[in-house]
Amino acid sequence: MSTGPEHPRHRLDDLVHSPVRFSIMAALAGAETMDFKDLRDAIQVSDSVLSKQLSILEKAGYVQIRKSFVGKLPRTSASLSEAGTDAWRAHLQTLRDIAGG
Repeated sequence: MSTGPEHPRHRLDDLVHSPVRFSIMAALAGAETMDFKDLRDAIQVSDSVLSKQLSILEKAGYVQIRKSFVGKLPRTSASLSEAGTDAWRAHLQTLRDIAGG
């Protein structure tokens, strides 16, 4: 076993690395905020899957959830928090490091 520097994979964020959460973070990184339905359609998951994964990211402090009403209709939107943006950038850099870029 090598005694050199630690492999970059050890820096991957398990919360971000999950395919659905990775997709959520990627979509939110490209937008200031997204409505729940738009995000769901963009990453092609069910309401329940998106809701569960957003809750995990919100609890970690990576995503901010806003609930409001448009007329009588409820509207939920999500955005990356500052911590989420930092985690996203660090995760991408780690993937680049692993790929040798």
